Amino acid sequence: MIKALNILLIEDDEIEVMKFNRVLSTSKLNHKIVEANNGEEAIGLLQSKEFVPDIIVLDLNMPKINGIEFLGILKADAYLKYIPAIILTTSSNHKDVLECYKIGIAGYMIKPLKYEDYVDRITKLIAYWSSNELINT
Repeated sequence: MIKALNILLIEDDEIEVMKFNRVLSTSKLNHKIVEANNGEEAIGLLQSKEFVPDIIVLDLNMPKINGIEFLGILKADAYLKYIPAIILTTSSNHKDVLECYKIGIAGYMIKPLKYEDYVDRITKLIAYWSSNELINT
C-alpha cells in the first residue's frame, strides 16, 4: 500500500527547499511537507508534538544546531528516536557518513549537481518510504 507522507524537511537553503518541494509537487500523492530552517527549529517543532512526521529529511550543514547535533538530540528522545531520518547533503566526507550511521540514520544521500539526477533520487527516496511497511503500520 502506498501512502502520502508527512515529511519534516530541515534545510537552510531556500533553493534546496524549492527543489525538494517542486519534485514532490509532481507526485500523485499529497505529501505534507513541514519545513524547518535549522536543527533548533526542528527540535522545537518535534517536541511540541503538533506535527509528527513519517520521515525526516535533513541537511548536515546548518546554522545553530547542525545535522549531526540534531540527530544526537533526536535519537536520545524516547518518543522521537523511531522517526526515520535521511540525510540529504553535499558532504561526501566519509567521517560524516560514518558518524550519521553510528547515530542511527535511515539513509545518506549526496545532493546531485544535475537537476535531473536530483529529481530521480528524491523520487526514489519518497517512493521507497511511501511504500515502506514501517510507515504503513
